[in-house]
Amino acid sequence: MNKNQKNFTELRNKLLAEKKLLKNELGAVGRRNPDNPEDWEAVPPETEGEGEPDKNIAADMIEGFEEAVSIEGELEQRLFQITSALNRMEAGTYGTCLVCKKEIEAERLAANGAATTCIEHKNNK
Repeated sequence: MNKNQKNFTELRNKLLAEKKLLKNELGAVGRRNPDNPEDWEAVPPETEGEGEPDKNIAADMIEGFEEAVSIEGELEQRLFQITSALNRMEAGTYGTCLVCKKEIEAERLAANGAATTCIEHKNNK
């Protein structure tokens, strides 16, 4: 196995591990959308008892749900990036800048295995 193959294998394993972690974290704040299993949605908090909850409790519940929606969105976005990187690996296009088509620097991929651009174009997505 040459150095590039070893790096590729290490990056793939790192991406797979992050994907598993992201799915676990998503499961803690949300659930899969039954209409689209690739999509996640935050889960609203359960209300206890009958009737309307106290206004302070209701406000806390809304705040907690809004936080879960924000967290779910960030996790889902990163999961999409990881899945896309793994798909590019399978397609043989991984590690190529989407802007200039040059090879993405090894340091950049080591820092962010899902990077789609080289350092020069990291802000030109």
